[in-house]
Amino acid sequence: MLVVLSAVLMVVDARFEVLQPLRSQLGLIVEPTYRVARLPMTLWEEATQQIASRSELVAENEKLKAEALLMQGRLQKLATLTEQNVRLRELLNSAALVEEKVLVTELIGVDPNPFTHRILIDKGEKDGVFLGQPVLDARGLMGQVVEVMPYTARVLLLTDTNHSIPVQDNRNGLRAIAVGTGNPERLELRHVADTADIKEGDLLVSSGMGQRFPAGYPVATVNEVIHDSGQPFAIVRAVPTAALNRSRYMLLVFTDGRTAEERATEAAEAQEAADRKAEAAAPAVPPATVPAPATPVAPAAAGSQ
Repeated sequence: MLVVLSAVLMVVDARFEVLQPLRSQLGLIVEPTYRVARLPMTLWEEATQQIASRSELVAENEKLKAEALLMQGRLQKLATLTEQNVRLRELLNSAALVEEKVLVTELIGVDPNPFTHRILIDKGEKDGVFLGQPVLDARGLMGQVVEVMPYTARVLLLTDTNHSIPVQDNRNGLRAIAVGTGNPERLELRHVADTADIKEGDLLVSSGMGQRFPAGYPVATVNEVIHDSGQPFAIVRAVPTAALNRSRYMLLVFTDGRTAEERATEAAEAQEAADRKAEAAAPAVPPATVPAPATPVAPAAAGSQ
């Protein structure tokens, strides 16, 4: 009976929609219950979505941080390369003004001894470097080569206490000797008369005396002159023009006009000649002789009786 009644109601509702108001009222009554029943699932979906969104945000944030760090590193490298290009450009510009032949070299080490001012460069005997060779940067003289190895060389800087260089005042030609003080920012002039015409700001250049350093290269700028009427000599201090503590690229000056390649070839030929001479002087060793094997002796035949 209930089945028949249900079928009749379905047919009548389908054709005449007489149950539509009742169904709407029932929907309003059931909807809160449906919402309450659906609430846990809704909360779970929202929580899952928020967790996923947070994880994505955290991952994206980490990715952006990594990219920012990478870009900062690249910017630092770019800044370093830019500074190196500027220094190399300055060095090449100064090389164009140097009449002597030059070879670019790079700093690869600094003497750890605080009482000596020496550096190590990446050119050596194989490149034609020689003892006493002048070294300069884009601003002026730095020092001279004091030790040569096959592929590297050691340079004694102007400010080392064991270094001295003949200089002259570029303003009036006054000659003096500039000696190292152990301070990378200071040179002192020896035996400058108290009445000498020298003042702060004067540029000191190499005089060429002693035939070690070519004449005319900037050495230092006078920054202090102390006159004492009771002393025969004035106290004169100067600041090196070269960036002794900062220059990475330098120029090796070939004062005799020969290029680095010519010197390297000459050194190689000299070494070969020395090797040949040593081989010729070595005593000849006679070849070892092998004694001949002894001839076996046949036993004597027994005599007949």
